[in-house]
Amino acid sequence: MAVFSSLGFARVPPSPRTALSSACSHSIKMCASSASPSESKKTVWVWTTNRQVMTAAVERGWSTFLFGSKDLGKDWSSTARINPLFIDGLEIFDEKKQKIAVISEVSSPGELELIQPDNVEVENIVIDFRGGWQVIPAENIVAAFQGCRGTVLAVSTNSTEAQALEQGLDGVILKVEDMDDIIKLKDYFDRRNEAKSQLMLTKATVSKVEVVGMGDRVCVDLCSMMRPGEGLLVGSYARGMFLVHSECLETNYIASRPFRVNAGPVHAYVAVPGGRTSYLSELQSGREVIVVDQNGLWRTAIVGRVKIESRPLILVEAKENGGDDTNSIFLQNAETVALITPEKGSSGRTAIPVTSLKVGDEVLVRKQGGARHTGIEIQEFIVEK
Repeated sequence: MAVFSSLGFARVPPSPRTALSSACSHSIKMCASSASPSESKKTVWVWTTNRQVMTAAVERGWSTFLFGSKDLGKDWSSTARINPLFIDGLEIFDEKKQKIAVISEVSSPGELELIQPDNVEVENIVIDFRGGWQVIPAENIVAAFQGCRGTVLAVSTNSTEAQALEQGLDGVILKVEDMDDIIKLKDYFDRRNEAKSQLMLTKATVSKVEVVGMGDRVCVDLCSMMRPGEGLLVGSYARGMFLVHSECLETNYIASRPFRVNAGPVHAYVAVPGGRTSYLSELQSGREVIVVDQNGLWRTAIVGRVKIESRPLILVEAKENGGDDTNSIFLQNAETVALITPEKGSSGRTAIPVTSLKVGDEVLVRKQGGARHTGIEIQEFIVEK
């Protein structure tokens, strides 16, 4: 028997309680946050003896496995790089034989009430509903574990059950032998989180376009492909960041590179997960950024490479429609660099190259708090100009 675990699917900062995908080290502590579970990452374990289900799980980033025998663990380790965990009765252990979870079998609302999650010696609890989870009202499940300091997961036998059980809990164990259940559950989380992961973008009118000379600009190459209308949020000021288009469009001078954003100079801010910013000069292989589209939908992407080179720059300034604040960005003076617009132009494109940009054009910006400390928004008086 095998169980796979991983974190999930939402575009929010990781919390300690959902870090079980890397919990091969039992030193990691998990506790509930004040956020609603539907707004947090969900822990997903997959329980199966089917190698195809295992492969589907690994392809979706699930790499922590629980085995009933070391032989099976060794066999599956030859297929993918995994973090093994082991089940013994109603307890789950890591490689160092440290207990990381307990399993509670529940067959009635009364038995559910007897569980005292905060008194359990480990901080990860697995609830196995004997006779079907339907015998216990969903509100009882939520109430039993609301405010619990630990990570609570429920066993489900198909993707539909999993979708119901994850509401109000930290995640589910998907106990299946059909890889379609893996695919369906992943698609469910993707759709739900895409709908909830929408940033508010506003229109801004270009008020200045000026060639300013040479500077060290940063190309960000991602481990993911971008589509037309997608890019990175970049700006000289954190209060207003421009949506800089990827190089996914063909030009007369160079082939498309849909994994690349020619983002701006080293001093510029770039949006990263968790509502934070980073300097472009701080990005490196393995860091994460957020990719945003024209409608504000976003996803995380891993940086594969960063290139810093001296190039001619253009200063672009824009004011939000009806506002007084001026937003600023420096970009390379090149046809392949573009800013995303609120609507498709007559050519059907979603972006304007900076070489064609003029005063009066409309572009998209992300308005947010300007005061930052190590990339984190803080409440403080600040003037940027």
